[in-house]
Amino acid sequence: MRIAMGVEYDGSGFRGWQRQSHDRNTIQQVVEEALSRVANHPIEVFCAGRTDAGVHASGQVIHFDTEAVREMRAWMLGTTANLPKSVAVLWAKPVPEHFHARFSAQRRAYRYVIFSREVRPTFLARRVSWHYQPLDLERMRAAAKPLLGEHDFSAYRAMACQAKSPVRTLHRLELNRQGAFIFIDIEANGFLHHMVRNIAGVLMAIGAGERPIEWSHEVLEGRNRALGGVTAPPGGLYLTQVGYPAEFELPVLSPHAPVW
Repeated sequence: MRIAMGVEYDGSGFRGWQRQSHDRNTIQQVVEEALSRVANHPIEVFCAGRTDAGVHASGQVIHFDTEAVREMRAWMLGTTANLPKSVAVLWAKPVPEHFHARFSAQRRAYRYVIFSREVRPTFLARRVSWHYQPLDLERMRAAAKPLLGEHDFSAYRAMACQAKSPVRTLHRLELNRQGAFIFIDIEANGFLHHMVRNIAGVLMAIGAGERPIEWSHEVLEGRNRALGGVTAPPGGLYLTQVGYPAEFELPVLSPHAPVW
C-alpha cells in the first residue's frame, strides 16, 4: 500500500528535511523512525519539497510504501506520538501506486513572514525574518509584479542549485501587512534552491529604499546570481501548500496555515 501524509513542523531545531549520513537531526530521519515504529518495518519517505535548515512547513506532503495494515487514523496519531513535539502528521490517506509526493505535485506555495520593527523579536526569533528598517509595502508590491509569469530565474537561485532548468512559472506573488508583520505569499509550478528567500531579500532591499523598484526586474534579466543581493534568513519561510491533480483527492489546507 502507498500512503500519503500531510506533515507540519517547526524546522528551527533541525538541519533541514533531507536525511544525512553524518547527522540524525533531520526531519526526514525522525519521520522515518516514527513511521517505522508504527509499521514495525523500515520505512523510507519521499517529500514534496526538501526544505533547508531552519525552514518550516504547515503543508508538507510525503508518501511511503508499506506492507503493514493500519487504520489511517492510527497512522496519523501513532506516527505523531513517536515524533518530537515540533513535528506532527495532519492527515493520512491511501493513494494509487503512481502517486509521488514530489513528481505528482503541480504547484507549491510558500509564505515568507517578515517582522518589521526597530526592536528585535524574542519568542518569534526563529519563526520570522526580522527587519529593523521600515519597509514600504507599495514599493515591494510594485517590484514583485515583473516576477509573475514564466521566467528564467537563474539570478534568484542558489549558486549550488542542481535543477536542470532555471525556468519556472510564478502564478501568485502577493504582499500584505498586518501590524508589524509583512507576509509574502508565493505560488509556482516549482521552485529553485533558495528562490523564495532570494526574492524576499530583493523585495526587502527595495522596500527599505536601498534599491530602486526596477532592481527586481534588472536582477531577473541579468540571470546572474551575483547580482541578486542577500539571501533572506530561513526562519521566516514556510512551505504552506502543495497542489495535486484532483484524481488523488488529497486534503487541501489553507495556504496561510501558520498561525498568523
